[in-house]
Amino acid sequence: MAKLVTGLFKSRTAAEAVVNILAERGYTRDEISVLMSDATKSKEFAIETGTHAADGAGIGGAIGGAVGAALAAIAAVGTSLAIPGLGLVVAGPLAAALAGAGAGGATGGLIGALIGAGIPEHRAKVYDAGLRQGGILLGVEARTDEDADQLEKLFEELGAEHIRQE
Repeated sequence: MAKLVTGLFKSRTAAEAVVNILAERGYTRDEISVLMSDATKSKEFAIETGTHAADGAGIGGAIGGAVGAALAAIAAVGTSLAIPGLGLVVAGPLAAALAGAGAGGATGGLIGALIGAGIPEHRAKVYDAGLRQGGILLGVEARTDEDADQLEKLFEELGAEHIRQE
């Protein structure tokens, strides 16, 4: 059975590199989840998501193109879910899981929402702290167990912290 591989990235550059490699390997936006704070999205993606420049550059379209286009496409307005009360933007399969877990009204905040999405409590606490510090959490639904191991190595090579297979 395929696994969800997650890792926390401290920089947009590292997260973009992973997403671009995933796109080259045939992964789509429907298989890649991105979580970040509203503050991180505003800071890191202001040009892409706050103006019509994203539309003109095709960022909201297919994954590929210039470096960073894939991550910007995933984080772009219209492809993500803003979770009220948590100050988060979530895109990809985890968005549906968090919405289904009732994240908007969750009394446990992000930690409770992540637990509801299947991430263990201790890992959810680590991710919560990392997101509050401006990190970007990536999750990929690996197609096979072997692929999950390769994704874990990729995350590690590109600087992810707190990598986990669920």
